[in-house]
Parts: sequence; C-alpha cells; structure tokens
Amino acid sequence: MKAVKTIHLNIILSHSSGEPIYVQIEKQIRQCIMQGMLKPGDPLPSIRQLARNLGISVITTKRAYNELENQGLIDSIVGRGSFVSGSNMEMIREQRLRWVEDKVRELLEECRNIPLDVNELIEMIKLLDREES
Repeated sequence: MKAVKTIHLNIILSHSSGEPIYVQIEKQIRQCIMQGMLKPGDPLPSIRQLARNLGISVITTKRAYNELENQGLIDSIVGRGSFVSGSNMEMIREQRLRWVEDKVRELLEECRNIPLDVNELIEMIKLLDREES
C-alpha cells in the first residue's frame, strides 16, 4: 500500500475570540481551499491527528470536517481519510471569485483614499503582471 503524505495545516486557534473552535478550524481550512493552497485530491490530516496537533477534542475536529464535507469542499472516505474535493470545482471557483471581488473592493477603497485613479491602478496591475510573467 502506497503511503499518502498529508498536508501540514497551520491552524491558529483563539480561545478568546468567542467563535467556536470547530468554526475556526472550518474557516481556516476553507480559506486554504479557496486560496488554492489546498488543491483537489490533497489529503488532510486525520481527525485524530489534527485533534492531537491542536490539543483539542476529536469531536471538535470531526465537527469541523463534517461542516466542510456538507459544503462540498472535502470528501471523507472511511479507512482512507479526508481529501479536498475535486467534484465541486465550479462552487469553489465561484467562492474564490467572490474572495477576489472582496479584495478588489478593499483595493478600490484604498485607491480612493490616496487618491489613485482607476486607470492608473489598471496600468499598475498590467505592469506588475508583466514583471511576474
């Protein structure tokens, strides 16, 4: 049997945030998927391993994974583990586009504060894109 290497997740929990721990885990894993840091087919740590790494209950990590599975972001296979889903790519793309739109709104707000004209911003983006290519 071929060993599968799981991705190390850098999850940071805040016990003073007022947000349940399982929600914090679910949001951070979802963000990794939305930003493309986790790709379809990538294995996640086992529920027990993640609980051990974070020093929390297995029930808490299981609840976070269940939420992600209900959203169609991960698939859990008994005896094999949990993996980033590849079947719901259109939904993931839509959520990533929404994330980009939010970042563009933030950028536009910052441009208004400078002030920087939208056309200047577009030229800046084109220039940076050429430098990256």
